[in-house]
Amino acid sequence: MTFPLRELFYFWSMIQAQVSKQYFRFKRPAGTSRGVMFEKESYFITLEQEGSSGLGECSLLRGLSVEDVPDYEKKLHWLCQHINDEKPQLYEALITYPSIYFGLEQAFLSLERDSPILFPSDFTDGKAGILINGLIWMGSIDFMQNQLHQKISQDFACIKLKIGALSFEEEYRLLKVVRQEYPKIELRVDANEAFSSDEALEKLSRLAAIGIHSIEQPIRVGQWETMAMLCRQTPLPIALDEELIGLFDSHAKQEFLNAINPQYLILKPSLCGGFQGTQEWITAAKRHNIGWWITSALESDVGLSAIAQWTYGLSNPLPQGLGTGALYTNNVPSPLIMKGDRLWYDLNQTWDLSVLNQK
Repeated sequence: MTFPLRELFYFWSMIQAQVSKQYFRFKRPAGTSRGVMFEKESYFITLEQEGSSGLGECSLLRGLSVEDVPDYEKKLHWLCQHINDEKPQLYEALITYPSIYFGLEQAFLSLERDSPILFPSDFTDGKAGILINGLIWMGSIDFMQNQLHQKISQDFACIKLKIGALSFEEEYRLLKVVRQEYPKIELRVDANEAFSSDEALEKLSRLAAIGIHSIEQPIRVGQWETMAMLCRQTPLPIALDEELIGLFDSHAKQEFLNAINPQYLILKPSLCGGFQGTQEWITAAKRHNIGWWITSALESDVGLSAIAQWTYGLSNPLPQGLGTGALYTNNVPSPLIMKGDRLWYDLNQTWDLSVLNQK
């Protein structure tokens, strides 16, 4: 069979796509505001074209992301079938599936470079690290104290505590002790919507008195009027993350910031629509003089590496939230390593994607 030259070139240049599912097992149960997690699922998009390959991770957060819907996997298979459509059409169809959008961005960039290096920089050359916060998971007081001492011994200068699993008084006493023992440590608190609207301001005042840097999502999402009032009156900077979920177009983002005007935004590319959606938030935040930092969303090292490479290029001096890749027993081996409170890309380490083929 013969083909006209133009059709033959198109045939050769077709992209082949497939998707696979992987469960990552936590080294220890991870306490969150939505229960205890023992494993975390991710989906991986693999692209092949003329001997080159690309890989992207779609990190679905059950119970949190708006894309936690029955047809999530169906959308992934639709993407594989339509992978050779025009890119703008693909991205438009995925706007309400932010983790798939992000996975596709990664996969295309990886395919173009035929490499896991999506954004070459001093970071990917192993010359510079990214400053991150040390994350303290929810649990008993003893469990959180043990994590704290471990992070301090690892030279973390910024600690983030997730609260809400215990009573506020217990967690407040723990924070007071930490502040007394480590007066120079930057303390961030993630309230995970734990405060009621009528008690939030009083609790924020108490936390401000002991030198907390900022608090994430103090009250339930969707209470824009109350949240706006808190952001105006708070003695403690408020950082919002869950509140951003589901706001996809630039107009909605602008309307949100006009209405609430928080002190900080916490941006997770897997929830905000990848690099594109996150950049829209950053651009809007800068217009309002709102601070921000980037946080991972329980990705394996595939997604974490993509986020870290991109984040380094943003030149944000604040500690970022990028240290979750070491949580898993079966994480993807990669060049990402921790040295003190910085994430590095170690050129002496190599990628091993064989774990993605294991059940």
